[in-house]
Formats: sequence, C-alpha cells, structure tokens
Amino acid sequence: MKHLLFLTAFTTLALALNAQEIHFPPKNGPWAKMDAEKAKMDPDALLKAVQFAKENEYSGSRDLRIAILKGFEREPYHEILGPTKKRGGPAGMILKNGYLVASWGATDRVDMAFSVTKSFLSTVAGLAVDHKLIANTADRVANYVWDGTFGGEHNGKITWTQLLQQTSAWSGTLWGVKDWADRPPREGGVDDWKFEAPKAPGTVMEYNDVRVNVLAYALTHVWRKPLPMVLKEQIMDPIGASTTWRWHGYGDAWTEIDGLRMKSVTGGGHSGGGIFMTAQDMARFGLLFLNNGGWEDKQPISEAWIKEALAPSKANPNYGYMWWLNEQGNRYWENLPEHLFYAAGFGGNFIVVDQERGLVVVTRWLEPNKMGDFMRLLYAAMR
Repeated sequence: MKHLLFLTAFTTLALALNAQEIHFPPKNGPWAKMDAEKAKMDPDALLKAVQFAKENEYSGSRDLRIAILKGFEREPYHEILGPTKKRGGPAGMILKNGYLVASWGATDRVDMAFSVTKSFLSTVAGLAVDHKLIANTADRVANYVWDGTFGGEHNGKITWTQLLQQTSAWSGTLWGVKDWADRPPREGGVDDWKFEAPKAPGTVMEYNDVRVNVLAYALTHVWRKPLPMVLKEQIMDPIGASTTWRWHGYGDAWTEIDGLRMKSVTGGGHSGGGIFMTAQDMARFGLLFLNNGGWEDKQPISEAWIKEALAPSKANPNYGYMWWLNEQGNRYWENLPEHLFYAAGFGGNFIVVDQERGLVVVTRWLEPNKMGDFMRLLYAAMR
C-alpha cells in the first residue's frame, strides 16, 4: 500500500512539473537567471541561507588525500587506491524550474564528488534496463555475470535490486579490498568483522563501497564498454554537460571484455577515484531528475526508471536505488518535505531535488552535519 501511495504521489508531482515551465540551460551556458522575488523567495532570507553555506565549510583538509585517510582511519588496511584532487572552497547553486536563483563559490571548478557518484552509477543501471540489457532488476546478477564474481550459494542469490539498494551483503574481495573491511561496525575488532557470517541478501542495508564497486564491475560486463563512455553518450552529452568531468577507478581495477582491457570505475571516492565534476554539471544532472528524465525534446532516462529508483527499499525507508529519500527514518531532515530526494557525498557534496517546488540545490564542501540547517534556512525563504 505504501509503495502504491508513493507511485500516486510521484504521478501527481510529474503532472505538476509538466504544468511548469522548465528551462534547460544551453550547452556551455550561460545559465538563465531568475530573481528571488520571481522565484517566490524572500531575498534577505535567501541571502542568509547562502551566507550560512559559505560560512560553514567542511572542516576536513582541502588536501583530500589527508581528509580521506583521516575520515576512514578506522578501516583496517585502508589506503588510497585511486586518483584524488585538492578541493576548492564552498560552492553551490540553487535552481528554480531550471533558472539560477543563487550561486556561490567556483561552480565551474572540477572537484571530487565522492558518493554522489553512486546516483550516477544507479542511472547507468537504469539505462541498462531501458536498453533491455537487464530484463528486470529482480533478476539474479549471476545470470548476467558468470565469471565467479557472483558464484556460490550466498553471492549467487544476489539481485540487481539488492546491489542498487545496498542490501546485497556480497561477500568477497574486489581490487584488493575485502567487503568486511569497508566501513566496519563501531563495535568489535578485525577478527569479529572478518569471521562474521554474511547476512541474507535483501535483509539489511549496509553502506559499503566494495559492494557498490561490484555493481560497477557487473554493469561494465553487461554494457561491454567502460561506464564513463555510457554515461557520456547517454546522459551527459544529451544534457549539455561540459567536457571537464571524469570518472575514475582504482589503479589496478582492470577487466578484459571482448579482448579489450577496460577500467572498472568506482561508485565513490573514499579510497580515491569516483566522479570528478563541477557544480554546474551536477546541477544539470539534478535538473534531469527534476524533470523525470526528460531534457527538452529528449528522454535520456525513462520516467519509469526514475519511479523505480526513488521507491523506498524495505530495508531502509531513507534509501532507494542509490538516492537518499527524506522519509521518516535515521536520515530524516526534520521540518523539511518528505518528498525530497538527494545524492550525498563525503565532505558535504549534495544534489537535492524537490519536484513539487521545482527546486534543484547543489552544495560543495558544506559541513555535512549542517546540511539540514542550510536546507531549513532555504525553505524558510520560500513564500
């Protein structure tokens, strides 16, 4: 029943969006602007929200190698395995129906996006469904990837849905990293984590980059081409993104398909790698989801996929297919609409989408525990 109500609400939002004029920025810009009054926002209150974002910079080092090693120091054997880049200062954009209402910082600077990458990876999975390379997300991955990565009684049960919702409990080692060593529980030690029996697939949501990277590996074999090429051709070029973004994997993350050596990318950057991108390109991606996968007269990703991707999982009501959902749960932003959904990454990187109000919000390097406060200030500015 809750899933049916979600789909009904989603359809209502889609109809409301179709009644609004959505502006799509041209390739290479410039972004068309809308003043706060026309966007039905109080200018002074909006300025207060922007100033808050500028004054609450992520407290970690701007040298992201240092920030990464410090941020994940509890993980046994943790090391930098992929590219990193020193970051810039706070930056962000606020869009109303595709028009730029406010921006701050260097929105054209390429920076690491960390786990925002996961929402791009999820979209590549959606493209595989749209192109009928994956018949159904309920299928077992072992039916598509038979090289042993999904072999055995446990891993053989894992479905695409479970990988996308981070409930797969995939067990093993990928690119030299063991699944149990990635974000281990607060209690216990290495021996406890190492010898704990894996949970049944689909029962518990565990945020785990090894298992996300297994998804990227599996999708690479389904597409039979590097995922950055898929994303570029199917999504980023159609939405007019810049040529500056990159998607990296670990140094030794190579696989061979059809006699060609291909890099298998990561779904985050907590050991380096992942997507490196500007705030402006992130905003374009958010605008695509604001408009239910449509861009001008094109439909790069199907509306049916977006509905599926934004449905809450049984194991965690705050998580869909690698998008966070502002439903009642551990990740709930109090006093903010429950229909919000967002991509989130280490260091305060966010893409927030509110389809009902026509809003896309991008933040870079905002102290993560201040994000809810920033969003409440922004919504307080709305009339």
